[in-house]
Amino acid sequence: MAQLKAEGITKSFETRTILKGVSLELGEGELVSLLGVSGGGKTTLFHIIAGLSLPDEGHVYLDGEEITGKPGYVSYMLQKDLLLPYRTIVDNVALPLLIKGMKKKEAREKAGEYFKLFGLEGTERQYPSQLSGGMRQRAALLRTYLFSNSVALLDEPFSALDMLTKRGVHEWYLKVMEDIRLSTLFITHDIDEAILLSDRICLLTGSPGRITKEIIINEPKPRTKDFNISEEFLRYKREILKHLEGI
Repeated sequence: MAQLKAEGITKSFETRTILKGVSLELGEGELVSLLGVSGGGKTTLFHIIAGLSLPDEGHVYLDGEEITGKPGYVSYMLQKDLLLPYRTIVDNVALPLLIKGMKKKEAREKAGEYFKLFGLEGTERQYPSQLSGGMRQRAALLRTYLFSNSVALLDEPFSALDMLTKRGVHEWYLKVMEDIRLSTLFITHDIDEAILLSDRICLLTGSPGRITKEIIINEPKPRTKDFNISEEFLRYKREILKHLEGI
């Protein structure tokens, strides 16, 4: 059974239909990317899955339970890290626990248990301005995980990072996902990123947006260092480009 399932999602704003009959599934420990052009409805779909917006038609399920229109069941991380500049890193990370009613001391201790795993050891008392972009994203991802530790929705979380930093964060995130059995639904406009990270890629295209193709990446993870220059990688990329250009 799929851990997360969206069935027949349709959403319109005024006279424009943004999504039409979109269905997808996310298995436990899986990373599925949503790939498509800007304005295609990817973020709208995330808002619906996260319970922040109601679909006109369709349903969302987590572990078989309907969560349509119910926020708080899956975590959601936006493109910007949104760390509060006046809070230390441990207090930024602990925010979801405080929101859930945990006392500050306990929340700090609970969050602190994950700092080594997330590569943040030693940053607990630092402030966001003292961290690099990659480290800030790690802190934001840990905060996201503590909000809901089974499914994460990530909306272009690495797009602001430079190429070398992004590659390192990719490798780190895949390892952390495996260690904590986190399932991830991932929005990106970067074809290379989608191929490097994903178990499956869903192409969300058209107006209104529909999932018009699913591509399974049959390569072991983490990908090898030279995978992005291999013939297999180029074959996946050609397949994606051919589909997108044919829409």
